[in-house]
Amino acid sequence: MKFQSFLFFAALCAIALFSSCKSDSTAAKAGAAENGNAQAAPGAPVIDPAAAPAPAAAPPPATAPAPTPEPAQNAAGVWHYTCSKGCAGGAATATACAKCGTTLSHNQAYHGAASPAGAAGAPGQTPTITMPNTKKPEPPQNKAGVWHYVCPDGHAGGGGGATPCSKCSKTLVHNKAYHE
Repeated sequence: MKFQSFLFFAALCAIALFSSCKSDSTAAKAGAAENGNAQAAPGAPVIDPAAAPAPAAAPPPATAPAPTPEPAQNAAGVWHYTCSKGCAGGAATATACAKCGTTLSHNQAYHGAASPAGAAGAPGQTPTITMPNTKKPEPPQNKAGVWHYVCPDGHAGGGGGATPCSKCSKTLVHNKAYHE
């Protein structure tokens, strides 16, 4: 029994000794390498720190150039976004129409007129031009006097599109009673 206890104690001491020696030798080699006094392990190639290539610097992260916004009209005077109800004018983005308040829709003719080779495909192919709907826009109020768009807070009045309320500036919402 004493012999087994002795062996167990000796094994623990040996493990502690070898594990501490391993970490000390690693630290000593790292310190020696920094000072230029590194000793190679037997059979390992000897590397001269002065002749070692410098670590490669990480390349700077690639940044994409900021996209330039397209103009509201192309060189031929065609609007990028136009009113689907046929109102005159347009804009560079899908905002509310200045006349009726509906959201402007993309005008494919804007791209077709800017590129003579064709916007969508093969060289020499004629682009398809989609003209805006020229249907007469609905009036802001129907014959019964019901507003097409009303304030969500119930303020008096309304409008012909989803524009801000004149009282509270909240966006007007569609009124289903307009179509009844």
